[in-house]
This record gives sequence, structure tokens and C-alpha cells, in this order.
Amino acid sequence: MEQLFDHVPEIVFFVKDRSGRYVAVNQSLVERCGLREKRELLGRHVRDIFPQELAERYAGQDEAVLRKGQSIIDRLELHWYIRRRSGWCLTTKLPVRDRDGHIIGVVGVSRDLRAPGDRDIIPAQLAATLEHLETHYADAVSPSLLARHAGLPSVRFARLIKRIFRLTPHQLITQTRLAAASHLLRETDRGLAEIALDCGFYDHSAFTRAFRSATNLTPSQYRAIFPRSAR
Repeated sequence: MEQLFDHVPEIVFFVKDRSGRYVAVNQSLVERCGLREKRELLGRHVRDIFPQELAERYAGQDEAVLRKGQSIIDRLELHWYIRRRSGWCLTTKLPVRDRDGHIIGVVGVSRDLRAPGDRDIIPAQLAATLEHLETHYADAVSPSLLARHAGLPSVRFARLIKRIFRLTPHQLITQTRLAAASHLLRETDRGLAEIALDCGFYDHSAFTRAFRSATNLTPSQYRAIFPRSAR
């Protein structure tokens, strides 16, 4: 897999151990860190590589994955490019588990975001707005409210969301809520009605309809796929 990602320069690939140290990387990450060979990066922590502000953000993400098993899916954030230019990417980090279900590391990718012709700049407010959505999805969130939070006209906001995620703002809100709900279904024994309300759905029925539409499974069927010992 590492060798495969060596041939995709617009994607950074990495695997980290329980301590957050690199155990596998692709060549793109090596070059963006200003290094020549993978062995110069292996065994090192993000705090050894990146500026403090970025390093603390990355380390905090890794800790959430390692300690809580919280997956990070398509998070919009700044990343380093060659010659230490900063740019936007979508980062996904998942826990690596052993056969007994214990978390033993983190695997992740960061995919470069490039506007057509590289002429448009993705506003920093958009990243903050998406982080706001990730923690306030249970509130009465709407596309217009998110656009105001980002300080962008609604049309401009919708176009950015569509270009980055290939989703409408309404779809993004629903996807965020369903991602949170699926995590609770896998990792807890909380009731479906409680999960529905905590994830911003009006009631159990609305939650079930949205979940089935996205996964072709009811929440109960989805939960049944995961053995209780894995939760």
C-alpha cells in the first residue's frame, strides 16, 4: 500500500504507532517535510517535524483516534506542500486495531484540494465552519446559518461545498449527522431514539429514513453487523 501511494503525489499517506510515531509513509510526505528518504521520517513524531501550531493540531487528532477510537473523515485543514508552502487538504484518519479490537495505531491520508486553475483560494473561515458543524450537528443547523458563520454569501458557500465534497450543504449536514450516529451505533449501547435526538434528527423515524437512504440498512441492522465485543 505504501508503494502504491508513492505514485500518487497529490495524496499524503502515513501509518503511526500507539505513540503517534511514523511507521510507514509515502514519498510525498517525506518531500513535504523537506527530507529525502523515508528513513529520515520513520520513528519521528509530528512535533519533531512540523511548526508548533500545526504539530499540536495533528497530535490532538492522533490522540483522539488512539484513545477514543474516533475516526476523522474528510476534515478540511491546512497542510504543508513542497518547499513548505501551506495549502488546503482533506484529511482522513482511522484507528488501526489488532485481532482483539485493541487500537494499536493510526492510518491516514490527506488529499490535496485544488480549485480549478488554482485561482480560487479556499477561505480559512470555511475550515472553522466545518469544525463548528462537527461539534454542533445536533443544533438547528441550516446552510444559511453555516454560510453566515463562514462569512460567505450563501451561493458562494454552496459552490465551495459542492466543489470540495461533491455534496450540497444540506447533504453535508446530513452526512455529518449520520457519521456521528454511525459512530455511536458502533461504539455504544445507547438507544436509537437517544442517538437520533443527539445527532440532530427530529425523531427516531426521521433518523431511520435518513440512515436507510444513505446505507441501505436500518440503524438496528447496521449495529447488528458489529459484534458487541468490538464496541
